[in-house]
Amino acid sequence: MKARFLAGSTALVLGVVALAGCSAAGSEGSGGDGNVTMTLWQNSTTGPGQEFWDKTAADFEAENPGVTIDVQSIQNEDLDGKLQTALNSGDAPDIFLQRGGGKMQAMVAAGQLKDLTDGISDQVKEEIPEGSFSANTLDGKVYAMPVAVLPGGLFYSQDVFNQAGITETPKTIDELVAATEQLKGAGVAPVALGGKDAWPAAHWYYWFALRACSEDTLAAAAESKDFSDECWIKAGEDLQAFADTEPFNEGFLTTAAQQGAGSSAGLIANHQAGMELMGAWNPGVIASLTPDQKPLPDLGWFPFPEVDGGEGEPGAIMGGVDGYSCHVNAPDECVDFLNYIGSADVQKEYYAAFNAPPVNTVAQEVVTEPYLQSILEAYNAAPYVSQWLDTVYGQNVGNALNVGVVDLLAGKGDPESIVKAVEDAAKKA
Repeated sequence: MKARFLAGSTALVLGVVALAGCSAAGSEGSGGDGNVTMTLWQNSTTGPGQEFWDKTAADFEAENPGVTIDVQSIQNEDLDGKLQTALNSGDAPDIFLQRGGGKMQAMVAAGQLKDLTDGISDQVKEEIPEGSFSANTLDGKVYAMPVAVLPGGLFYSQDVFNQAGITETPKTIDELVAATEQLKGAGVAPVALGGKDAWPAAHWYYWFALRACSEDTLAAAAESKDFSDECWIKAGEDLQAFADTEPFNEGFLTTAAQQGAGSSAGLIANHQAGMELMGAWNPGVIASLTPDQKPLPDLGWFPFPEVDGGEGEPGAIMGGVDGYSCHVNAPDECVDFLNYIGSADVQKEYYAAFNAPPVNTVAQEVVTEPYLQSILEAYNAAPYVSQWLDTVYGQNVGNALNVGVVDLLAGKGDPESIVKAVEDAAKKA
């Protein structure tokens, strides 16, 4: 990855309470018989994603006699809260999804993560770019194995766009508004939005902030929690102006993001909406919701449009590098498992299961879908990459930001109230 990666400040401490001497809940360690049992928390609850984790665990167990991995599926929207509770109570899994940013920094500050730096295999280091590891690194130490490159953008149905007479994907926000009007004329919801889950609605604000705020401003706020720069208000004003054009599906505030045919991803999967702003995990979610549960053949992708008047660098992109961490007290076999999921062969299976760009460069060679190739091209060419803002700024500030955006879209708030909610949450962090 060529881009500079904004993942948050290493000085950030978010007040997670460390429980000294606690052990990971799922780990039974190495008993007298040499057997090891580890618990894995991941967020794929159905379909190929869940099957991938079950198969990957079983394959690793077959190659490592005496090791057992208990795979547990946690609904994505519940994962962060349950994981935080488990970490703080000393009842944590051995292996778990790591989103990085301020959330990971809090875990490191609390002494809850195993340092993987010396355990990463030479082969994995050779095949996974340093830039991807940097998203999971603090003070020179690696705390998670990256598994997927997940930048965001707008996923769309090419068939629906064609029916609406849209021949080119929008490159500016004015062109995006024009496209939504064409889609309305074609009788479909222009933009699918799962506002019920809050974070998908907040993604719109994140992107407007990425266009309005400079890289330095975004990075400084991660440490100082100072959101006084006018760009934060401009981002809210730009979102409000876009929302006033009524681009979203009817009932978007009560629409789920990824669960069922009526979710925002389901509206794309069933050609009931034109596009959705989401991260690069979305193709796999959409595929699970099509009538035949196969990848949507007409799926396309384009970057978030440019917005006039902002200080953000053109081409900047937002999105995380999903990884997996080991609890600080997990057995050494946990690190072996992370090396396993970072290997090219397993990464190819990850790509096949999730229809998402793998982080391993050897595995990336088998990516054939044009939309995934476009995502990787935009990601690699970006002048800098920001993590999702709720990840960068940590759970307390992130939750306040997400709720503030939903309130604005519901007519219960304004750009100023978003900033105030974030600043109030920062004072309590």
